[in-house]
Amino acid sequence: MTLPPVLLVGFGKMGGAMAAGWAALGLEPSWAIDPNGIDAPGVRCVRDASALPPSFSPAAVILAVKPQVAAQAVPPMRRFAGGAVFLSIMAGRTLAGLGHLLGDQAAVVRAMPNTPAAIRLGITVACAGETVSSEQRGLCDALLGAIGSVAWTDEEGQLDAVTAVSGGGPAYVFLLAELLEQAGRAQGLPADLARALARQTVSGAGALLAASDQDAAALRQAVTSPNGTTERALAVLLAAWPDAMQRAIGAATARSRELAE
Repeated sequence: MTLPPVLLVGFGKMGGAMAAGWAALGLEPSWAIDPNGIDAPGVRCVRDASALPPSFSPAAVILAVKPQVAAQAVPPMRRFAGGAVFLSIMAGRTLAGLGHLLGDQAAVVRAMPNTPAAIRLGITVACAGETVSSEQRGLCDALLGAIGSVAWTDEEGQLDAVTAVSGGGPAYVFLLAELLEQAGRAQGLPADLARALARQTVSGAGALLAASDQDAAALRQAVTSPNGTTERALAVLLAAWPDAMQRAIGAATARSRELAE
């Protein structure tokens, strides 16, 4: 499979992960805009949109900058409206808001990937604007599929919760590994052993979850022997985690909505 030329606006960790996935699929010569001037296979990077070749006509423009700088970074991309599809991975920035910045002719897809995209194990949920053609949606699906699984929704409002659950989700899992390591050290384990146990336990459990067709609750129960050590630990965690997770996801969802204002 070969991907047509694209323009990547913003070359941070997510942008770099996406570019690496596209290169593996045979991306045609493309360009990126980033003030740091980072290069990647098959992608030439410039620091400003004015430095792009006048003849360059991308099939897609990927908006991967921080949402807080969208008002400055996005309007210069108007020149590609009417030809390219705009694929935004900016948290909180709505289709209507992006349309205001890009003009009425812009075909916009809003998506939320997550950082396992760096090893092509991410998951992305996308929502297409009304002016996006079936061919443009297919192109966005291919671009996002290069970094993991893709799901589509027709309800844009769901992307705020998606941002909270899967967009920020890796950080919650990394926090679990961090806290497991700290707790192991507190119980007298050597630092290197506590670290190895925490990391492999989290990654191994994740792999088991991915490979199983059982619910997470069933897998948890399979580990929990009656009156055993795991049951004792879960009694402590279940007294706090369910409410804390609900409040955490609610706070992140609210923040995603705030970014659209």
